[in-house]
Order: sequence, then structure tokens, then C-alpha cells
Amino acid sequence: MIQVARWKIALVILATVFGIVFSAPNLVPQKTLDTLPKWVPAKQLNLGLDLRGGSYLQLSVDVPGLIHEHLINMVEDVRNGLNNEGIKGNPTLTGTTISLTVEDPAQLDAAYKIFNNLNQRSPGQTTGPDLTITRQPATRLITATYRKEAADAEASRAVERSREILRKRIDPDGTKEISITREGPDRIVLQAPGDKDPEYLKNMVKTQAHLTFQMVDDSMSPEAMAAGILPPGTEILPYADDSASGEPATIVVRRKAVVAGDSLTDAHFGFGDRNQPVVNFRFNGVGAKAFGQTTLANVGKRFAIVLDGKVISAPRINTPITGGQGYIEGSFTNETATDLATLLNAGALPVKLTVEDVRSTTAELGQDAINAGKISTAIGFAAIVVFMLLAYGLLFGGVSVIGLVLNLLLMVAILSLNRAALTLPGIAGLILTLAVAVDANVLIYERIRDEERAGQSPLMALETGFKRASVSILDANVTTLISAVIMFAIAGSGPVKGFAWTLAVGVVTSVFTAMLVSQVLLGWWFRAAKPKQLPI
Repeated sequence: MIQVARWKIALVILATVFGIVFSAPNLVPQKTLDTLPKWVPAKQLNLGLDLRGGSYLQLSVDVPGLIHEHLINMVEDVRNGLNNEGIKGNPTLTGTTISLTVEDPAQLDAAYKIFNNLNQRSPGQTTGPDLTITRQPATRLITATYRKEAADAEASRAVERSREILRKRIDPDGTKEISITREGPDRIVLQAPGDKDPEYLKNMVKTQAHLTFQMVDDSMSPEAMAAGILPPGTEILPYADDSASGEPATIVVRRKAVVAGDSLTDAHFGFGDRNQPVVNFRFNGVGAKAFGQTTLANVGKRFAIVLDGKVISAPRINTPITGGQGYIEGSFTNETATDLATLLNAGALPVKLTVEDVRSTTAELGQDAINAGKISTAIGFAAIVVFMLLAYGLLFGGVSVIGLVLNLLLMVAILSLNRAALTLPGIAGLILTLAVAVDANVLIYERIRDEERAGQSPLMALETGFKRASVSILDANVTTLISAVIMFAIAGSGPVKGFAWTLAVGVVTSVFTAMLVSQVLLGWWFRAAKPKQLPI
């Protein structure tokens, strides 16, 4: 105890400097921090929605709808492949299985090859083939069943892609501190600090922005449409606005899109020929070529501009459109046209998202929570200081208070550096950690008292007290840390994770300050004072 290891002294000094440097920015206004050089630590605590105010949305991912759409596209690919090879047969979809009965037995192998090509083109190759394909020569039946592993991989990719697109939609400039996290296999949590309108966020989230350009099938009679008798490869879609379109309520279009929204390179608000709000767009090279070839081959026919399954407009192709650009008109206002341009620039969501939960906190209520957190932390800290000084005297109690202050600095520094959101439950975890921190000092000090009462010298009482108490301290804090990690890993909400993270950080810093800092300080004191009796 008299000769404290140099590495312990160095570690305590470094931890003290770290705590002061990285917690200090929280005492400086943000405007002042913005003027400092970039190399100066300037990260403050990232306050959660309940402290800062803002909107919270929990979203569910329509995985069944995603898989169904994926299988529908596969059916169309099979149908096109059959037509190209001159094979007669009508592929059908039942659940997650595509079935085809080939009319000519001699064409069974060729049809089977078309099905196998789906697996070769599939993006799900990391988990093996997407489809389990079988054929029965006796009945000329080919079936392709979508594997669960492929569905899970497809859903995972869709969730991650949705997170990226939502960030581009809501924070296109990257200046807002929004949080978009994944929870479980089919949940996304969106947190937007500040006074953001939750209804605006809901509209940005619920709009899938899946834009396609599809050819119109004008061969259908109204009677056939009413009876639902459709040619293969077509579908009936509603108009987005019947009154503005001047068309019937529905229209028949080819299911296969000529060009999709992912071929857009730019979309922006503008005005059309009649000075009406429109969305100007430009295709990339691939999209421009496909659109140009289609319009060249279909002059006089109509194509539909479809957004999320509804037709915005269906203009007639008077001349080939080879420039790779155009505009979308509809019943737009300046605001809705601008929002649509933002959605198209961010890209279409790969899957439909449903808003399951919405919460909103005003900035004033958040400030009230911050003030309450400050008061409760100050009261808890003061009560602990008074107790330690009264119970263990000015020296030992003062050492524990110094360790407590350093513990608080380290926690604030780590939380500021990590930028994890500090919520009201997180403040509760911080206060709880302060109480747990002095609990370690209490174990050490009571053990030292016991050793001194047993007749040990002051030096041996200190040595033995720290050594024997450390086992109990580590056991207690390791179990707490395990609980915090489990809570963080399986928590279903941000506040619970915030509490778990704060508690985990506090456990590590409290063990460090109680065992190492206290040992170094008491070692220095003992070496200088060489007491005959411990003042504890």
C-alpha cells in the first residue's frame, strides 16, 4: 500500500484528464463549441426525445407483402421466359409456391431450365438458392417453393435498405441528429429530436414512393374490366384522383414495368406547360434507353405513371421520348410536389411500412425533465456525500467523494464521446450508479475496520481490506454488468436500452474509482502520514 504501482498512478491521472477534457464541453454553450478548432473535444451529451423533445415512431415491416411482391415478379419472369422459348403453360402462384404444368412433355426440360435461371439471378445467393425446384415428368408439373432462409434474408435486406432511405428522406442534408434503429427482425424505430411534426413524419414513412412507368392495355372493354377478365400479365389499377384524371376510376396496365423509379437520377419541383406544379425527372443511361425504345415502339399508345399502386396520369405517346427526361403532373400543390420530389430522390422503400406507435414530446416538457433530472442527481449526490463523511470521517469519506466526482466525470465523458442518447431512464441509471459506486467503498471501509479490530496494523488492515473486499465487489458488479448487457440486447424500446447502457458504463467506472482511485489516494496519504491508527 505504501509503494503504489506506477502504472496505477498513471492510469488514475490519465482517467482524470480524460474525464475532465471530454465532460467539460457540456458546460459550454453549443455556439461557443462551434467556433472551436475541430481537434478540440466538443461533443456534448446526446439528449433523448424525452429530454430534448421530438417525435418517436415505431414502424413494422410488411414482410409477407414483400415476399409476395418478390414472387409475383418471379412469376412474370417465368411467363416472359416461356413466351420467349415458345413454351405453352400458365405459371400460377399459391402461397409461396410457383406452379407450372407444361402442355408439351418435350418442353419440360426447357421450362425447368427457366425456373433454374431464377435462382441464378436471385440476390439471395448468400443463403443458398432462393427456390426449391422440383419437377414431375409424369404430370409435367414443375413447382418452385420459396425457402424460409431466403425470405429471412430478403426481409433483413429490406429493413436495412429502408433505414437508409428513411434517413435520406427525413435528413437529406445530414444535419439533423435523427436516430433510425432496427428492433427485432421486422421493426424500425425512428426518433427525430426537435419540434418535428409527427404527422409529417408519418406521411414520409407511409409513402412507399414506388414509381413505375407501365404500358396501358386499351384493348379491354368496360364489361370485361367489370367482370375481372384480364389478359395474362395485366392488372387493374385505380387512379390517384378520379376527378382530376377525367378517366374512369380504374385502368388496365401491363404488370411488367417499362422503367422503375430506381432509374431516376434526379427529381425536383417545377412548373408545367399550364403553369401547374409538376415534378421534373431525369433517367440514368439505362432508364433513358429503355424508355426511349418503348416510346419509339408504342407511338399513339398510352403509358401510365404509377406511384404506390395508383395511376397519377396516363398520357398518350405522341412522339418518341428519347431525351431521358420529362415531368409528372397530377393534382399537386407546391408542397406536395416538393415532398414527392424528395421521396423520389431518396428512393423507393423496398417494403411497406406501417406506423405502430407514435409519441411526441414538446421541448418545454423535455426541459422540465432535464431540470428534474438535475435536481434529483444533485440531491442524490449531496445525500451520498453527507453520509460518507459522517460514517467514515473526513479522510476516508473525502476519498470516496473524490472517487465519486471522478466517477461522474468519467460517465459523462464516455456518454458524450459515445453519443448514445441520454433519456430520463438513463438519468435514473446514472443516479443508481452513484449509489452503487459508494457501496463498493462501504465494503472496503467496513473490511478495513474489521481487520483493524482484529488487531492488524494500519498497513495490513489497508492491504487486507482492499484485497478481500475486491472479490465481493467484482462479483457483485459483474452480475450487475451481465444484467445490463442482457437488458440492452433484448430491450424492445430506446429508454430501456438507455437505462441499460448508462448502468453498464457506471458499473465499469464505479469499480475503477472505488478500487483503484481510492487505493492510490490512500496509499499517498499513508506514505506521507505513517499513522499509528486509521481515522476511520
